[in-house]
Amino acid sequence: MSLYAPLVTTLAALSFVAVGGGLVLTGAAALPGGRAWLRRTLAGEERSLLVWGLTAATLATCGSLYLSDVVGLQPCLFCWYQRIAMYPLVPLLAVAAFRGDAGAWRYGLPLAGGGLLLSVYHVSLQWNPALEVVSCQGGAPCSGRYLAVFGFVSIPTMAGAAFLLLGGLFLAIAVLDDA
Repeated sequence: MSLYAPLVTTLAALSFVAVGGGLVLTGAAALPGGRAWLRRTLAGEERSLLVWGLTAATLATCGSLYLSDVVGLQPCLFCWYQRIAMYPLVPLLAVAAFRGDAGAWRYGLPLAGGGLLLSVYHVSLQWNPALEVVSCQGGAPCSGRYLAVFGFVSIPTMAGAAFLLLGGLFLAIAVLDDA
């Protein structure tokens, strides 16, 4: 029995959870009342937030490795760029969670933010290939979609959801670290 369909569907469903969590945390960190709510609700939970981030980054990393190395889907140029932003977050968050280092948001937030921007552009390319600024030569086309779970969740959509959640977690940790 192949695990491909249930695994990809589970990852796509987790993307919805990641987008919801990322939007809530990012919105809360952006608003004064939200920052106060984060401080009241999550005070002293910096290590837990780092562990949640480690879990999200590990799932995203393992998912991308499964799709390329087990399933055999060839990553395009922007997939590689997104991997460059995601993969270092696993050891960064592992060390930060182990040490309880809330200051890790300073290093993780730029990676998550850059990865999110790459993912948004990549998804835009999939929906409108005319937006291609850099030619994806040699290998998989950046505008190609290997999968569309639920009709629209592609691999860069899942990566973007993970980056959004990680960005929200880092912003929440930044709010707590500032308190």
